[in-house]
Amino acid sequence: MRVDGKPEGLRQSMSWLHTWSGLVLGWLLYAVFFTGTLSFFRDEITDWMRPELHRSISDENTIQKALDAMQNIAPHASTWTLNLPGPRQTAVEASWRDVGAPAGRAGTQRAEIDAATGERLQPRETRGGSFLYRFHFELYAMPRIWGRWIVGIATMLMFVAIISGVITHKKIFTDFFTFRPKKGQRSWLDAHNATAVLALPFHILITFSGLLLLMNMLMPWGIQAAYNGDNQAYFAEMRGNRQAAAAAGQGERSPRAAQADRPAAFLPMAAMAPMLEQARQQWPGRDVGSITVNAPGTAGATVELRERGGASLLNRGMSRSLRFEAGSGALREGPASPEVSWVRATSNVLTSVHLGRFAEPALRCLLFLSGLVGTIMAATGMVLWVVKRLPERRKMGRTPPGHRLVEVLNVGSIAGLSVATAAYFWLNRLIPADSAARSDWEIRGFFIVWLLCLLHPLLRPHRKAWTEQLALATVLFGLLPLLNPLTGGASLLQSLVHSQWSVAGFDLMMLALALLHALITWWLLQPAKGKAAPAKTGAPVRSQPVPGDAAAAVARTSMEQPS
Repeated sequence: MRVDGKPEGLRQSMSWLHTWSGLVLGWLLYAVFFTGTLSFFRDEITDWMRPELHRSISDENTIQKALDAMQNIAPHASTWTLNLPGPRQTAVEASWRDVGAPAGRAGTQRAEIDAATGERLQPRETRGGSFLYRFHFELYAMPRIWGRWIVGIATMLMFVAIISGVITHKKIFTDFFTFRPKKGQRSWLDAHNATAVLALPFHILITFSGLLLLMNMLMPWGIQAAYNGDNQAYFAEMRGNRQAAAAAGQGERSPRAAQADRPAAFLPMAAMAPMLEQARQQWPGRDVGSITVNAPGTAGATVELRERGGASLLNRGMSRSLRFEAGSGALREGPASPEVSWVRATSNVLTSVHLGRFAEPALRCLLFLSGLVGTIMAATGMVLWVVKRLPERRKMGRTPPGHRLVEVLNVGSIAGLSVATAAYFWLNRLIPADSAARSDWEIRGFFIVWLLCLLHPLLRPHRKAWTEQLALATVLFGLLPLLNPLTGGASLLQSLVHSQWSVAGFDLMMLALALLHALITWWLLQPAKGKAAPAKTGAPVRSQPVPGDAAAAVARTSMEQPS
């Protein structure tokens, strides 16, 4: 590891590994961590970005109104599926498949139904939270497999950085309770250690489980050997599709067969209230999350009620279900759930935590906060790399181009990503709702703003670049709750009164992000002590070294250098 070839101890070697494994792809890892953290509220973000749905307020008649609406929207469909309003969505999300439709998503049609009136809503085109979710493991504007490989390699480096960081800092747990402000490099190391240890189990689990989710791509050789290269057979057996399909097919006609005997008139369904009551008795404390009607309007129609959320992580949070005869409302005996091997159960538990599908609102907020701590850990680590090299820059009397490049990338990748994300939400409301390809322009706008934020620190002194971008992010995040009611959405007060937690949760999350950025901006604006006039530089760079040989003279970081 040393340029002079002298041997190093384990900790010294791990320190080198920790530094460079974290820096080489640190900016990408920060973006992955930041967008992945926001993805814990993927559904809430999507709901907020479709203000046409905010007028949908559920009541006790929502289910019946939605079923009546489906008779007009898709009377000849082979199946209906209704995802009911809840803490993470305001409207009824309906999907259906026509007889003979292609398999998979291509044959599925969708609509949004007003929970209060049963009317079909027409929300604006947007990728919503799905763009941030997909970006955090597939990136963008490249083949998906390339993006997943890049993120997979970066995740492996992240895992290496975490493990080597624990080995390097022998007093890491002791230092967690120590913070020495205004001590320059020592302060940043304390902050980096504290954020690393505070959520260390989360950091390890989220990184390792991310590798597990990409395992089939990163290490495909076992599957290829055991299944002779038939990946589809592996996935079918892994998910229990064969057993479930065989069990479901015993004694039950398929929707296609039932459609063949469709009567001239649409046969009515039995009242839903008794079915819902049986579901509540079977799942105490749980709500019905979705309703599926197979072969609606026929004599062989069935109704499947599925609980909201799951009861166990062993099967990846799969929710339980009850089946009824649609005409009589009689409960039918459902197929037995396929058994899960201990190997698959272990993987399911780890990956379910990463996806957060099981999490109730309070736990989801805790996951979000843990992800936010991890994001701060990555940011402080990249800033610390620059801070540790300030004494070297003072001796040289100039800023090396490589150091300047890291400074610029730090500003654009950390503060710039916040500005770009806030701009993405603003563009959702500023681009006309009926514009062609508006969802593509939302995403293009995101990257255009991010690119401008990467160019901005090249033209501004380093400290001012940090302050200006963080202040802009503060304003953009903080004004989003006011922008919402002005552009057709529900205000924060209205969403709280009507228990529209997806809309209220987004607004509160934006206020929390605004507060965090405001605190950092305020800290940067505080006058630094122990500074003198900047020394002359040997290169035409805008970032100047901090002169002086006392530790107090480097109390601020590179982000706080004078203009």
